[in-house]
Amino acid sequence: MPVVELSAYRSPLLLRHSHLLTVIPSLFRKVTGVSYVRQRLELSDGDFVDLDWSRTGAERLVLLCHGLESSARSEYIRGMVRALNRRRWDCLALNFRGCSGVPNRLLRTYHSGDTADVAAVIRHIIAHCPHRELALVGFSLGGNVVLKYLGEGERNVPAMLTTAAAVSAPVDLAGSAERLARPGNRLYMRRFLRKLRRKLEEKRALFPDDIHLDDYDRMTTFREFDDRYTAPFHGFTDAADYWARSSSRQFLPGIRRPTLLLNAADDPFLSPSCFPRAEAEGNPRFFLEIPSRGGHVGFVRFFDPQREYYHEERVAVFLEEHSRLKPPDG
Repeated sequence: MPVVELSAYRSPLLLRHSHLLTVIPSLFRKVTGVSYVRQRLELSDGDFVDLDWSRTGAERLVLLCHGLESSARSEYIRGMVRALNRRRWDCLALNFRGCSGVPNRLLRTYHSGDTADVAAVIRHIIAHCPHRELALVGFSLGGNVVLKYLGEGERNVPAMLTTAAAVSAPVDLAGSAERLARPGNRLYMRRFLRKLRRKLEEKRALFPDDIHLDDYDRMTTFREFDDRYTAPFHGFTDAADYWARSSSRQFLPGIRRPTLLLNAADDPFLSPSCFPRAEAEGNPRFFLEIPSRGGHVGFVRFFDPQREYYHEERVAVFLEEHSRLKPPDG
């Protein structure tokens, strides 16, 4: 029964509100000591993704997946990279289609259930990289993608992939969308919709007949956005169909590699259905930890800027525990 009932995380006394824990890191955290080398990976459908490498010369590699309208440059990705580099893991941060600062070529972009591009990157790693071991780490939307990939079928998961973790993952997309539609989350929705509008405006220059922004500013929920854009661009009937087919919760029983899901009980983005206790109790390879506080990707620690946040240390330690390879001393 791998449900971690007692989490070690304790939020700072001044940051005990979920919104503060969510907002403060995204606005004020600055991670130093991480540099990237970019690589472009051409995909079989004529599109591409950009990959950002942070190498230490290790035999072990972590592939990281970011959240909605984020990128490898986001501080929470850089913080995770720094924590893993310190423990002698090479890191490869995937920028989902259109998230690297350059518009992707096709009308479609990325979505919460799109595991095909992760699979393409993993095939590239196996074919062209010297690493002997691979782990996956995803945040928010990227966490849902990682969990869905792992649970879709053991035959698709390579032997070198030994362990994984997801942080603040909306494993039930419908529940998360409903939670974000609440009045108390209006500021988050406005921010997401502004970012998504900018992306659509860039794409409209390439596809003027396919992208229409009439009455866009009247939209206030993900249901409206996904009905109008995400679903038709990616082959779904509507938002409900997209959420039903893309949510990772239904795939959790199929996970066969040691995998940690770290979701805070006070996460303002997550509904009760995003805390899959029954699946963790029924799968000895799937570990669920639910700290009472933490917000959304906001497991803050003070006061040393070089100190790792709780989720960074927790994920790194989990990967170490389940790694087949150990780095040399020093």
